[in-house]
Amino acid sequence: MTTTQGCAAPEQTVALPAGIDLSTQAVIQGVVSGAGTAYARLLDGSGEFTGEVVVSDEGVFRFFAAPGAWTVRIIAAGGVTKDVPVEAKLGEVAQLAVSV
Repeated sequence: MTTTQGCAAPEQTVALPAGIDLSTQAVIQGVVSGAGTAYARLLDGSGEFTGEVVVSDEGVFRFFAAPGAWTVRIIAAGGVTKDVPVEAKLGEVAQLAVSV
């Protein structure tokens, strides 16, 4: 597992990490363009904060989530935010493409 700056999160890449069993996982991932440095925040169906990751230099982010309705909030420089609703399904990767 590759980590950066001492955090425990794996490196964010478009390819799923080896060993991920999609039969037991619901994955939300995407690519952010036009953002420079950005964060992806995961909000549950009621809008409550669940998790946050730094978007990689390539614009990639990923969350492992319970099946159901979620919102991914992209937070970029200059106070730019963009909310994207997404449905996570067991055994699937929900792919998002977000321009900010």
